[in-house]
Amino acid sequence: MQGFSPSDAFRQPLADRRDGALFFEAKYRLRTGDVDQDMRLRLDGMARTLQDVANDNLEATDFAHTDPFWIVRRTVIDVIEPISWPGTVTAQRWCGALSTRWTNMRVRMTAEHETNLFNPTQRPAGLVETEAFWINVNQQGLPARISDGGFALLSSMNDVHRLKWKSMNPDLPSEADADTAAPVDRQHVLRSTDFDPFKHMNNAAYWAAVEDELVDHPDLTATRHRAVLEYLRPISPDTIALTVRRRREGDQLQMWLLANGVTAATATVTRLT
Repeated sequence: MQGFSPSDAFRQPLADRRDGALFFEAKYRLRTGDVDQDMRLRLDGMARTLQDVANDNLEATDFAHTDPFWIVRRTVIDVIEPISWPGTVTAQRWCGALSTRWTNMRVRMTAEHETNLFNPTQRPAGLVETEAFWINVNQQGLPARISDGGFALLSSMNDVHRLKWKSMNPDLPSEADADTAAPVDRQHVLRSTDFDPFKHMNNAAYWAAVEDELVDHPDLTATRHRAVLEYLRPISPDTIALTVRRRREGDQLQMWLLANGVTAATATVTRLT
């Protein structure tokens, strides 16, 4: 692997919603269980909101019957203006691009901040832009064609109907990459609560490992930043701990989450200008 540096595409703003395009909207109260010690909404809290609005969107349409099974391949989170407690998050969800078996689903989260005795300071309205690469699957978990009705609805929201997958995160560096800084390992112990009814590690639980690492890199979250997490393979409940291999290069933090020696996910956090 050559030394990885973010491309212009990596830093490019997420595409805006097309004028007049349909979108789904829902509001969620911020809860203290999703914020950090500075009352900032954590990345794993944002991931739970993304799951909630996706489920609510599914139930509000015929997708609950025609296309009920979806898995996330990648999530991009752009923190433009931090969201903090107390307040209410408004989530708007629409399809930004698609192909016959997968979609890029955009979610814009805005926050109407409030004050209370614990956080009496007035704050700017929060803004987080996200994009998730969702794959439609059948009951066996294999990629499946989106239903005709589903495709018609989703494609009406955008002009990109030949979406292709391309990884945004770097591969795990090899020992032969002597020209780059060596990554450092730590252990991330898993809990039974990290796993969902499908006996896979919940998407938000991956982000908890990223948040643990960001504690040592406060400069990355002190300004606008982008976090990208790509899910490579499921993690089963018999996994006791992850090996988190990480490397800091300039304004970018790179992470590889290894389960039993195999890379299960990759993550990158980068400052945005």
